[in-house]
Amino acid sequence: MRVSPGQLTPGCIIVQDVKGRTQRPIIPKNTIVQPVHIEVLKKFQIPYIEISHKRSDGTPFIPQQDTDTETEQSISNMPSPSSVILHTFEEQYLDAVQSYKEWYNSWQAGSAVDIQEVRRIMVPLLEKSVESKSDIFTLHHHSTAVDYMYHHGVATGLLSGYVASKMGYSYGEWIQVGLAGALADAGMARIDKRITSKEAALTETEYSQVKNHPALSYRMTEKIASLSKESKLAILQHHERMDGTGYPLGLHHDKIHMFSQILAVSDMYHAMTSERHYRERRSPFLVLEEMLQKQMGRYHQEVIQTLAKELTGYSIGTKVRLSDNSKADILFVDEQDPVRPIVQSNDSIINLKEHLDLYIEEVYE
Repeated sequence: MRVSPGQLTPGCIIVQDVKGRTQRPIIPKNTIVQPVHIEVLKKFQIPYIEISHKRSDGTPFIPQQDTDTETEQSISNMPSPSSVILHTFEEQYLDAVQSYKEWYNSWQAGSAVDIQEVRRIMVPLLEKSVESKSDIFTLHHHSTAVDYMYHHGVATGLLSGYVASKMGYSYGEWIQVGLAGALADAGMARIDKRITSKEAALTETEYSQVKNHPALSYRMTEKIASLSKESKLAILQHHERMDGTGYPLGLHHDKIHMFSQILAVSDMYHAMTSERHYRERRSPFLVLEEMLQKQMGRYHQEVIQTLAKELTGYSIGTKVRLSDNSKADILFVDEQDPVRPIVQSNDSIINLKEHLDLYIEEVYE
């Protein structure tokens, strides 16, 4: 959707890089609009922006009236954009987030999980996601602190199904893994709202209640015939860790099902890369590096390696944005340390393994 800066409202999603007279975007695509962005666009006299039909919370975007008649006329005379790719997966994803929000509210009110409705929304999106790597690895851009719970449910399902498919599981199996991922946090709806909506770090007592949510999710799904027993086990075990430090049962690696291991990695990856009330979002590459190095022994290595292979599946010449906001091209990738390749930025060749304060923020086209 093409609109002027004056028609924007906070929560809109910019779907194409906004550029001025330089190649570096003034505002990159997938940015969730805040008031400061609107002011910047007006100051740079940007005439129009491409915006998603859906807001970050999944609701339809309705442009507000622009009082600048000249701007409105200039937009109406411009040709429609040729690309409508973001009107497929992205909007289907945001629709799913809105549906999840409705499910979550009904679960809070005591309703049972409607698995047919969950399948109706999630299965087509899971099927599309396995062919949409670029969309899968930008899901965290859509999540906001306010709507994190709903984005996290859908995104964890999609990431889990995607990873399972790349690990070679059959269609029926990775669909089951995806559904388990989407329902793993259903039990959060049965925890005191004052805890789940708290905008600060939880107390030890509050956290102990949150640690009950896998068991609550399991109880909400254990009688659903169309969910496999392995999926239900994954829901119960998705916070277990191989070294026994997880919850609710403190199981060790030999007692944790592989579906549970997939959910554990997907759940943590999305949580760490998403904006939270008490923490800013982090680079997917930085999170992956931590999982590969600092979290060794807690997560299943095959699952992490699959995620790493998919996320860092760039080729020579792939363009990336670094943490200092500079752009670079991939020159060489070390398979043993794929998150820190050698890159070229302007005329400088940089080995990211030798510059630990610098890292890849995202891949861009």
